[in-house]
Amino acid sequence: MQKIENLRWSILLLLLTLNFSCDQFSKRIVRNEISDYENISIIKDHFTLTRVENTGAFLSLGDNMPYIFRLIILTGLPLLFLLYGLYFLFTKRNLPMTMQIALCFLIGGGVGNLYDRILHGSVTDFMHMDFYLFQTGVFNFADISIMIGITILLFQSLRGKMVQEEPMDKAG
Repeated sequence: MQKIENLRWSILLLLLTLNFSCDQFSKRIVRNEISDYENISIIKDHFTLTRVENTGAFLSLGDNMPYIFRLIILTGLPLLFLLYGLYFLFTKRNLPMTMQIALCFLIGGGVGNLYDRILHGSVTDFMHMDFYLFQTGVFNFADISIMIGITILLFQSLRGKMVQEEPMDKAG
């Protein structure tokens, strides 16, 4: 039983580390190779790299808040949520595997962006997509990890509701 628990912890730590490392590795390359607001076209003008240092939250929300409020809301609160997420992930042994994976993506991405905010004072965003009808803000791999985690949780929730709503066969 202890071997299974050690394996579980190892896999969770590996997923968390991979999410964080991919994010930080990509941001290091961008910081070293791309100038602020430089626009590099990857797929015509549909996928571009544009380095932006975001001192706010999602889509620069809160960028104009006084420093102390940004510190509390954009650093303190996420730190508390991430610490609770880690506690929850490693102490709840009966979580479905999909939820554990989703939490690894959410926490790994969250730690990546929080690390930037603490170390650099801003989060480095650099990817942008524009497909005419669908356009994104500038984002990074941590944001992708967070969205993957949310998507997994959403599908798990919907699947759980569909299973619970199926009528029970009383004849069988």
